[in-house]
Amino acid sequence: MTTNAVDHEQTTAHSDALRPASLLDDVQSLWHELGDLLHDRVLLAALETRQAGESLVVMMIAAVLIAVLLNGAWLGLVVAAVLLLIESGMVASAAILLAVAFHLLIILILSGVIRRKSHYLQFPATLRSLSSTRQ
Repeated sequence: MTTNAVDHEQTTAHSDALRPASLLDDVQSLWHELGDLLHDRVLLAALETRQAGESLVVMMIAAVLIAVLLNGAWLGLVVAAVLLLIESGMVASAAILLAVAFHLLIILILSGVIRRKSHYLQFPATLRSLSSTRQ
């Protein structure tokens, strides 16, 4: 064998020895980058979950305050209507009973709406779909 052929075989063997190490380094580097990326995504999701939770609490507090204020405004309107009826000559007890009857009528109407809409809480289309695939 010539010296040139031996040098070529040694160079080829040397480059083959370097290639797997380089490939292993690349795989390890990629694995670490993937871990870092996963960590960043989980951290971002945790921060956004915290922000969403805080926002939900603020929204619920605001909703409760709105409900209290609306209740007060509604009571003010009812009192004003009762006083207007009394000023126009209606007996006070009759005006109050008329307001109560009006509220009971609204309650009956809203109860019917709730009863009709409660059907959709049972996911009827999904249940029909699942029962048709089982048959």
